[in-house]
Amino acid sequence: MDVEALSELLHETSIRHGDFEAVAPPHDWWDWYAAYMNAREAGSTSDEAIASAGRYMAEVKHVVVPTA
Repeated sequence: MDVEALSELLHETSIRHGDFEAVAPPHDWWDWYAAYMNAREAGSTSDEAIASAGRYMAEVKHVVVPTA
């Protein structure tokens, strides 16, 4: 991946992380970023990558977003 594409993916990831960040308990942002970016690079849509990052955070990092 070239620098421009990586920059765009990082920017997208930062925007998408905002919704998770707003409701999640304290966590390391880079864990969510890594899971999201990995899913996007594997061909997932943004919505699929959000779900994948959420699952990773819950199952591996034990950071669970409370349900309403």
